[in-house]
Amino acid sequence: IHVYRLCPGFRQKNLCFIVFTIYLSGGSEHVATATLPASFNDLLPHFLIEPDDEYIVKNKPVTLTCRSTPATQIYFKCNGEWVHQDDHLIERTVDPATALPIMQVKIDISRQQVEKIFGLDDYWCHCVAWSTTGTQKSQKAYVRIAYLRKNFEEEPIGKEVALDQEVLLRCHPPEGVPPAEVEWQRNEDVIDPVTDPNFLVTADHNLIIKQARLADTANYTCVAKNIVARRKSSSATVLVYVNGGWSTWTTWSACSAVCGRGWQRRSRSCTNPTPLNGGVACDGQNVQKSACTATCPVDGGWSEWSKWSACGADCSMWRSRECTQPSPGTGGKDCQGIDLQSLNCTSQQCPQSKSDKILSLETISASGVEDVALYVGIVAVALCLTLLLIVVVLVYRRKKEGLDADVADSSILTTGFQPMGIKPSKPENSHLLTIQPDLTTTTTSYQGTLRSRHDGTNHTGTAKFSLTNGPLLDPLPNGSHHTLHNGKLTTDPAEFMTRLSSQTYFKTLPHDVTNTSYGTFNFLGGRLTIPNTGISLLIPPEAIPRGKIYEIYLTAQRKEDLRLPLAGCQTLLSPIVSCGPPGVVLTRPVILSMDHCSDACPENWAVRLKKQNYEGVWEVRTNMCTYLFSEPYYCQLEAETCRVFSEQLGRFSLVGESLNMAAAKRLRLVLFSDAYCSTLEYNIRVYCMDDTQDVFKEVMQMERQLGGRLIDEPHVLLFKDSYHNLRLSIHDMPQAHWRSKLLAGYQEIPFYHIWNGSQRYLHCTFTLERLSLSTCELTCQLCVWQVEGEGQKFLLMETNPNGMALAGPSAFQIPYLIRQKICSSLDTPCPNGADWRLLAQRLKLDRHMSFFASKPSPTSVILDLWEAQHFHSGNLNQLATVMADIGKQEAMIFLVSDGEC
Repeated sequence: IHVYRLCPGFRQKNLCFIVFTIYLSGGSEHVATATLPASFNDLLPHFLIEPDDEYIVKNKPVTLTCRSTPATQIYFKCNGEWVHQDDHLIERTVDPATALPIMQVKIDISRQQVEKIFGLDDYWCHCVAWSTTGTQKSQKAYVRIAYLRKNFEEEPIGKEVALDQEVLLRCHPPEGVPPAEVEWQRNEDVIDPVTDPNFLVTADHNLIIKQARLADTANYTCVAKNIVARRKSSSATVLVYVNGGWSTWTTWSACSAVCGRGWQRRSRSCTNPTPLNGGVACDGQNVQKSACTATCPVDGGWSEWSKWSACGADCSMWRSRECTQPSPGTGGKDCQGIDLQSLNCTSQQCPQSKSDKILSLETISASGVEDVALYVGIVAVALCLTLLLIVVVLVYRRKKEGLDADVADSSILTTGFQPMGIKPSKPENSHLLTIQPDLTTTTTSYQGTLRSRHDGTNHTGTAKFSLTNGPLLDPLPNGSHHTLHNGKLTTDPAEFMTRLSSQTYFKTLPHDVTNTSYGTFNFLGGRLTIPNTGISLLIPPEAIPRGKIYEIYLTAQRKEDLRLPLAGCQTLLSPIVSCGPPGVVLTRPVILSMDHCSDACPENWAVRLKKQNYEGVWEVRTNMCTYLFSEPYYCQLEAETCRVFSEQLGRFSLVGESLNMAAAKRLRLVLFSDAYCSTLEYNIRVYCMDDTQDVFKEVMQMERQLGGRLIDEPHVLLFKDSYHNLRLSIHDMPQAHWRSKLLAGYQEIPFYHIWNGSQRYLHCTFTLERLSLSTCELTCQLCVWQVEGEGQKFLLMETNPNGMALAGPSAFQIPYLIRQKICSSLDTPCPNGADWRLLAQRLKLDRHMSFFASKPSPTSVILDLWEAQHFHSGNLNQLATVMADIGKQEAMIFLVSDGEC
């Protein structure tokens, strides 16, 4: 193309002709001419629109636009090469204001064109515009293929932070063209730092939480997006926890003792703030105790009467006294009675006229004879009425009771005794000397039954349950009730309990006889035992006065029948046991044995013995391991058993108050299943109860009525006072044959349902389904854990435990006469220490020395405790060895055989 400028012939019209000579392929010439205003002949083209950078999204081409004025031609040049003129889309217009020509050119760039460029250089284009004066180049426009990779180069990581702490969440978005924009989301909601200045998004796309708040506990997501795609990072969980803080101490409580030395306590709670979201609990104890001394109340006392005053004009004289010996103080009672007394004066002392005196004397002498006769008659009538009333009362009582004057009944029975004379049989130990007690002084007899016990067999490994479409599991054996009696049996146990519970004090006694034992006893003593409950009452010899016969009962109360009020961190640690009748006279303490379910750590518990008074109010009688000479009670806390020494019968229970969160109760987990399974469903019932034998016995009786069967031996779990619930779940079932029908993965028992002990047992049921009736075996695992605590796993195993109750004519292992000789030998203090103190030391009972020393016969109390501890496992030969070590030859009598006797 040749361009020529032709102007001379047209200057008068300010016009020039531009001659274009175009050489075509055919060799011929075509000339095109265009005219421009002469005033713009010297202007260079300038660009109205220059091409901008563009991004190719997927396979969609992009368009580059270039507009210039005045321009005669515009062409694009990409990566140093001219774009073919056929690829240009040209549009010509004229600016109406200046009459200058405007030229606009567009080209399309495809993905294939860009991908042909290899190397580090980007694909670029610019346009070149021509005018009559010269040429101009536009800016470069880069064309790139847009993309956004899937994987983030750095994703945010979850954190656990304390309250008010700064949080930094890092995010490096995926590589992309154009570079991705980043935004943050909290629980799927976009975070706007403008509306919430607690958030800050840095230039490198990190999120900063300036001060963590509880509301900032959430899932945080980093979101990257450009024109191609939108990517989300994995969520990072930020957990804002609160460490616990102690509240201020409460004021000290009132002294526990009304008079003398006692205790007072104060407490604080971990609520300032309360630990949240796994925050650290408060360190230290929440209860403090301090010794205190209460000033004893002083009741007021009267002083001596003053002397009589002189006879006054009204013929009366006075005397007074004061409440000053001592004066009432510290809440003591005031003096009772009058503090001023008056008396009429005699005639000689009355200051009246002589004539009046003479007249008065005559009047008195006349009426005195009549008054004396009247008074004598009234006294005689009163004496006669009193004697008549005494005779009527004696006759009525003899007809009503019909009892011998030497027999002391329980005051709630209405029938007498029919004594029998039967000699007791010999104990089972043939190598021990049995000395028959002298029964000539009493008419009491001994009766009893014998029942054997076999220990349960322990299994290890995973148990397999054999299932059939008939009886799935054998039913439990029928247990027979056993009661150990020492004396005469009542004719009907149900009638006995009905009469007993009809009295005012015994309204809350159970009407059934399954948890009750009773019998008649005299000075020889005996033992009452409720089978399979761990509850027994030992009545030592000489505890009942000679010449008296008592009918005594022992019963385990149901918790639902009798509510024991608990407060704060208190929990019931033992069964509620009643023994009676209350009010009987005992000359020495009896020993009540019952199970408890504490972990027996004294630093974690404040354990107290409670007794119900006649008004039904529960009173704290003694603190554990503390003996006061004024109290008729003493407690010995062993690993699983509590021994209560009491000189009074009544209703007792053991209550514990946790001193810190390390305190734990022992729970017993027991599993039962259906005895018959003819359907696809199969139920496993898990009972959670206090680890005491009486509750276990009650559950066994209930399951026996339901037709259930014990499928594993009981397991013991320590349940801490941490306010966390108990969770249970079943795992490791053969998925090919079994499946669970529970919607949730576990079952949960609330903390307070277990801790307050108001319900004797709690249970949950796991319903399983076998996929075929031909499936006859099940192997699974029970997982039990306290939330936020360590878990335990128990293999389900079969067992067949049987109980035992010993009975016989004698409730003691030490014969009575031998016991008396030991007491007489060791009660007397010995200079070389070979007395009852050495016996207590050898039997490892020396921590109770102060209690033993307070009794008239310390040796007898030590032997009572030995009998209570070794009822099933006592070895008289070991006791004889201890006696021989002490140097008391009387113990050798234990080793004499029956043949030598």
